[in-house]
Amino acid sequence: MDPLDGTVNYLFGIPQWGVSVALEDDTGAAVAGVVFDPMRDECWTAVAGGRPRLNGVPVAASGRTDLHTALVATGFGYDTAVREVQGTIVARLLPHVRDIRRLGSAALDLAWLAGGRYDAYFERGVKPWDIAAGALMCRCAGLEVHKLDPLPPSEVGLLVAPSAFAAELLSFVAR
Repeated sequence: MDPLDGTVNYLFGIPQWGVSVALEDDTGAAVAGVVFDPMRDECWTAVAGGRPRLNGVPVAASGRTDLHTALVATGFGYDTAVREVQGTIVARLLPHVRDIRRLGSAALDLAWLAGGRYDAYFERGVKPWDIAAGALMCRCAGLEVHKLDPLPPSEVGLLVAPSAFAAELLSFVAR
């Protein structure tokens, strides 16, 4: 559970934060998830094996098949050394995508990805409570979910994208 994902946004009065809750089974796999966006009154939900929903209505991923036209979401860490590595990755990727967004809430980024507002997402340094519910939503939407190995000083992370360009995106952000 993350009672306030997007804390810095909240503290600065930026309306991009939410509440994220996931239920895991005995193996640690998420079986149900909710991301609530109180600023937009949007409740994103998913149950393993079902379709993700927004306020009870089924949603779908964008279906984009070309990385060059993809809108990609990401996030940045608090530590300056981590941000330096992240900046290098973004600079390498930016010429190969439509654009990159960084809005400040991993949970909302993933929910929006499952609902087709973004085409892909990657970030290192996210914690399980940041991504458990949203990653389940993305799996339910048919997107590929990949663990990113640490890239010191950055910690492990997550990459989510359609199978059509997941490997290509991974080639930019894995190194």
